[in-house]
Amino acid sequence: MAKRATRASARSKRKQTKTMAESPAVAAASPSIKIVIPQKRGVEESEHAPAISSPLNPDSSNAPKTSRAAKEKPSMAREPREKKESLKKREAKGVAVQGVSRSAPDVRAKGSASEQAPVVTHVAPIRYRLPPPRSTDYDPPRGPSFTFHHSRQKPDDGEVQLFETSEHVYNKKGFRYSHCIADPTFASSWYYRQSETEPFCARINFEDTSSHLFFDQAGKHVTTEKGFRMARANVAVREGRWYWECKIVSGIRSQKQAAEVDVVDGSAPPVPSGHVRMGWARREASLDTPVGFDAYSYGLRDASGQKTHMSRPADFFPQGEDVREGDVIGLEISLPSTALHRKIVEGQYNPAVDTEETVAEEAAEGIDVIRDRLPIRYKAHLYFEQFEYHSAKELEELANPSPVISASGPASKSKPGPTHPQVPLRTLPGSYIRVYKNGRLMGTPFENLFAFLPPASKPLAQTGGRDGLDDGMLGYFPAVSVFRGGAAEVNFGPQFWYPPAESVDGDVDMVGSDDVRPKMSLRAVGERYEEQIAEDVTYDLVDEVDFWCQDRASKETMQEVERSSQAAVGAVPAQALGAQPSQLGPPEQTGEIKEIVQEDE
Repeated sequence: MAKRATRASARSKRKQTKTMAESPAVAAASPSIKIVIPQKRGVEESEHAPAISSPLNPDSSNAPKTSRAAKEKPSMAREPREKKESLKKREAKGVAVQGVSRSAPDVRAKGSASEQAPVVTHVAPIRYRLPPPRSTDYDPPRGPSFTFHHSRQKPDDGEVQLFETSEHVYNKKGFRYSHCIADPTFASSWYYRQSETEPFCARINFEDTSSHLFFDQAGKHVTTEKGFRMARANVAVREGRWYWECKIVSGIRSQKQAAEVDVVDGSAPPVPSGHVRMGWARREASLDTPVGFDAYSYGLRDASGQKTHMSRPADFFPQGEDVREGDVIGLEISLPSTALHRKIVEGQYNPAVDTEETVAEEAAEGIDVIRDRLPIRYKAHLYFEQFEYHSAKELEELANPSPVISASGPASKSKPGPTHPQVPLRTLPGSYIRVYKNGRLMGTPFENLFAFLPPASKPLAQTGGRDGLDDGMLGYFPAVSVFRGGAAEVNFGPQFWYPPAESVDGDVDMVGSDDVRPKMSLRAVGERYEEQIAEDVTYDLVDEVDFWCQDRASKETMQEVERSSQAAVGAVPAQALGAQPSQLGPPEQTGEIKEIVQEDE
């Protein structure tokens, strides 16, 4: 037994030794079997360092960042393939494509001066085909007809006669009217230019008022027997500082004034005779509402001396103080330059950089005034008719918030400001309105007034008015509204009842021959009238030259131009102007000048 066990153990040892000797051959004969032992790799801090340094890792942001792909070298290096751009990309860059001729130039590419020059589009007023003027069209325009209505006792023991006006149009239903006259020297403009009627001064504009108002013949007093009605002045301010006054002729009476009223049959003194509000209003403000009713006007109430804007009255005067008969309210407005104003409405305003000084250095040209207007006839009067600027949806929603989601989007929820995404909600930085009572400064009720230059102001799209044009009469107008017997007298200077502190001897305009007055000093609104007349004459001449160039400049030599300028100008027929029918407006304007009819409301 012991011998067999010894022999079995010996055979087992020999078999194990043989198997170990043959194992390399077996492994070589079976290549599909692989034994992989992972290599130990050191941890590199650059791959796990945080992107932002911290007190625990102060130098992590400076550590070199090397990607793992860059460290692991491939066994076979592959040549990088050339990246080719698509056809659309090459066309967008202006690269010539073989067999393709529709490539578009790259306006952003740096090329020649002609490629970088901006495209300038000439904008001119619309021309209409008009018949030759009548002989009466050359007569100076006349004002309205005055019919005596009643007299009113003034607080200073004077008396004023008030009249009802007729034989004139009203600015309403989306149209605005200004007087015009036929002039033979304006042949290319079809002989018509703008004009004015008496009295030739800053006053209430009889055409720019609501109906059922009564005025004196000087256009300085206004009253009504109806509800609130508004009247605007015939001058607008666009930049600078301006001042005017409003005296309460009939309104809230003081206790002394009420006691002086005759008491009949022992009855109590009469109630306050009407109300008056005064302020500044844009052209979009409704004339059948008080000043401060919408977002286009800023007003002051006589009751409690409250300020009002967008029909939201707020306390302004000290408690217990209001505006009574005989009080004089002074109204000052300050507006930035039109150059800064343009940058705001065009979306180029930078509050950190743009100031009045820097913008004045950059401004090289003025605003291009374009007036699309058509001569019309109303009874015995001639007027220019043009589309009126209309209230914007954004400001209507601001004044009357809707409980539903606004159609203007989320941008309308932000407060108005100079950089607001919506142009009508942009404001003028540094602008304000100050109020004086009997020469005493009461404070500044309004600041950062709304911008008015296009596209902040725009005509109603459905009527056919062209958007983005300034007709030269956009701005803020002195405005007065009266209610049921309330009466007021306006004073546009320069001789004021209570001159402001900056004036000398009652004269606000301190500009002398040497022009030593600061640029933004206070001026009387009455001075704006003559400036406005000069601007109208300039715009008429520019339009005439523009139309003349369209008609004749391309056909005449310089000698003919000199000869035609020296010749006497008469009422030549339209065919002699050399204009093509396509340049003269739609054919439906031929024949007699349009005549309008307005019914009293």
